[in-house]
Amino acid sequence: MLEVKGVKTYYLTDEGQVKAVDGVSFAMERGETLGLAGESGCGKTTLALTITRLLPRNARVISGEIYFDGVEILSLDEEEFRKIRWKDISIIFQEAMNALNPVRRVGDQIVEAILLHENVAREEAVDRVMNALEMVGIDRERFWHYPHEFSGGMRQRALIAMALVCNPKLVIADEPVTALDVMVRAQVLKLIKELQSKMDLSMILITHDLSVIAETCDRVAIMYAGKIVEIGDVISIFKDPKHPYTKGLVKAFPSIYGPRELPASISGTPPDLLNPPSGCRFHPRCPHVMDICKVEEPEMKRINGKQYVACHLY
Repeated sequence: MLEVKGVKTYYLTDEGQVKAVDGVSFAMERGETLGLAGESGCGKTTLALTITRLLPRNARVISGEIYFDGVEILSLDEEEFRKIRWKDISIIFQEAMNALNPVRRVGDQIVEAILLHENVAREEAVDRVMNALEMVGIDRERFWHYPHEFSGGMRQRALIAMALVCNPKLVIADEPVTALDVMVRAQVLKLIKELQSKMDLSMILITHDLSVIAETCDRVAIMYAGKIVEIGDVISIFKDPKHPYTKGLVKAFPSIYGPRELPASISGTPPDLLNPPSGCRFHPRCPHVMDICKVEEPEMKRINGKQYVACHLY
């Protein structure tokens, strides 16, 4: 359903080009949930904004192609792509409070999405929005309330309702539970899983929390410094990670069954994407670094089944 081929998205700054997404490729099947994980600043949100074509003014897609249902969407003009955005591809934004207009009723903001993409009467759109709010666990009378009258969890649920109200084929959820407390987080994750099953959703779930991916995703792609370094099914990635960075991420997550000790950490800091390291971008932090890692960028290689890794160890 979705195929991303060699996409490079750079930010133009006074200091130079920030290589936020630098040659990313992956594909998704219909009905699949793909987790996109990595440290902050590795390019996850930029990739989501590239797919939905919502990049800020100083961002440029330097090269690459994105196919959605066989149509190359980066080459479409804005008017053509508007028919796809939100109707076929929707996004649940980070930070629900900032994503909603504070001076407009929540229900009206969701209704607008329907009226812009479908030829229906406002009364029908209002009824659909009320049903969507109920579907995500919000009383239908809350349609008339403003964002400041919603709790953090309710605002997140309202954004989920907005993303689903036009019955899209693909939903991109950008850090949907990061700012929520533990109880609300569990409720939102349960809701996402129920909606996936009920609506046969295809989803890209962006997070730096591997536990969220383990609970909701079929496959996972690990990003580091603008590149995907490993991709595979969730069980393989968690039980037998191949890339040193993936191993570090998995070890950094505490186990409730293991010994009570401080989880391992990855030494160093992510690189400056204005001037990323030569060769493998993880080599300054890698415990298995070799001479070739410093000069030659590793190619993505198939290890077993559907597990792929970009590392000179393999």
